[in-house]
Amino acid sequence: MWRGRRFVNCALNDADLRGLVTERCVFDGCRFRGTDLGDSTHAGSAFRSCTLERTTLSGATFTGCSLLGSTVLDSRLRPLVLTDCDLTLAALGGADLRRTDLSGLRLREANLVEADLRDADLTGADLTGARLSGARLDGADLRGARLDAAALTGARLAGTTVDVETGLAFATAHGLRIG
Repeated sequence: MWRGRRFVNCALNDADLRGLVTERCVFDGCRFRGTDLGDSTHAGSAFRSCTLERTTLSGATFTGCSLLGSTVLDSRLRPLVLTDCDLTLAALGGADLRRTDLSGLRLREANLVEADLRDADLTGADLTGARLSGARLDGADLRGARLDAAALTGARLAGTTVDVETGLAFATAHGLRIG
């Protein structure tokens, strides 16, 4: 178990950290390339401006964590548990987050371009300013989510569930007049 440790600009490349437990650790500008973090557990830890490339996170649990400004590239993420986490400014373009529970998360200004969010639970998530061009949101649940409806214009939305407010904003963003 790592508790209260701080890592700055470290390289944890090709490291076998499967099952690692962190509590209140801070990783600033660290690089995880080819790292195995599968089945790991993180509570109150911060991964700020980190790069996770070809990293395995399947089975990992993050509770009360921050991934502020971090970039996730070509990584295995499912199944992944994120509870009360802040992914503001995170780069998750092209990430496979199908059927992932992202409810209530802060994803402000996150890059979700081309991300696969089919059947994901995004209820109550803060997606303000998030980039969703080409994102697959088919079957996703966006009820209560805060988002710029115009951002949805470039996303795939077949079967997506939204609340009335988002539905009206989406219609307006597409040039419809409600009346």
